[in-house]
Amino acid sequence: MTGVLMAALLCVATLSSAQESKHSTLQPAIDHLMAGKHGAVVVISAGTGKILAQSHLDVAAQRLAQPGSTLKPFVLMELLSSGRVKPEQRLMCRRPLYVGGRRMDCSHPEGIENLDAPDAIAYSCNSYFAAIANRLSSDELALVFRRAGFTSPTHLASVEAAGVVLRARDGPELQLQVLGHWGIEVTPLELLAAYRNLALQRLRNSGLRNADLTASGLGSAAPVFDGLERAVRYGVAHAAQPHTATAAGKTGTASGANTRHTHGFFVGYSPAEKPEIAIVVYLERGRGIDAAAIAGKVLDAYWK
Repeated sequence: MTGVLMAALLCVATLSSAQESKHSTLQPAIDHLMAGKHGAVVVISAGTGKILAQSHLDVAAQRLAQPGSTLKPFVLMELLSSGRVKPEQRLMCRRPLYVGGRRMDCSHPEGIENLDAPDAIAYSCNSYFAAIANRLSSDELALVFRRAGFTSPTHLASVEAAGVVLRARDGPELQLQVLGHWGIEVTPLELLAAYRNLALQRLRNSGLRNADLTASGLGSAAPVFDGLERAVRYGVAHAAQPHTATAAGKTGTASGANTRHTHGFFVGYSPAEKPEIAIVVYLERGRGIDAAAIAGKVLDAYWK
């Protein structure tokens, strides 16, 4: 066995041992934060995929819900990789925004009007993504979501539901599907597994800054990783920012079927440039910013 391989194995073993020791503070913190709330929290090791702590794993595995804006990174990555979107291209945020008769105004401050690709993720600009949605066909979009794992079991639980992806029939349905408000339902575990795959891509290039990812072969992904970090640092997911570490992730808010209430997601990983864990928070009643606030406290408990 070479010295490099021995060192790598020792690093993995040390990291796994450290994560196990953090379970003693992480699980009680999650139990406290989710007391009286309907939803789920799951934290996994980015490297091994092992569940480190959880609340209501059955809900995370079996509850199908519209994912809202958590889909935007996967759409943007596809368009960047195919050259149909340029990362530096700026698009105007237009309000009011109506899609298929539904009002879909952005939740970011009105003064933010001209966004490039990373800030479109950071501020979760519906206008930006509605504008670029028609650069994908309905079949291409459905394939993007299937490749991300949104119709497949994650094997993180013994009993799981599988997500549903429909084929958009017209432009408005395609735009709403890109925004996560039509034609797709996923489980929180499917979202977690998809973002863990993003974390693994980032981990393979953990020695590089986002600005240097182009030379590594992940150039088309760099604006997405940058946007996910900005989202937590100063964007719509800022409530997920832990006090002693960095994080990257995305919020999502959508309405459930046959209800006027919204549900909220936060899904992401930490640290931002060298992911150690991935996390999903799902609130059956609430918004993405509410889920992000819980995620920030969970991450604080982990990094303590």
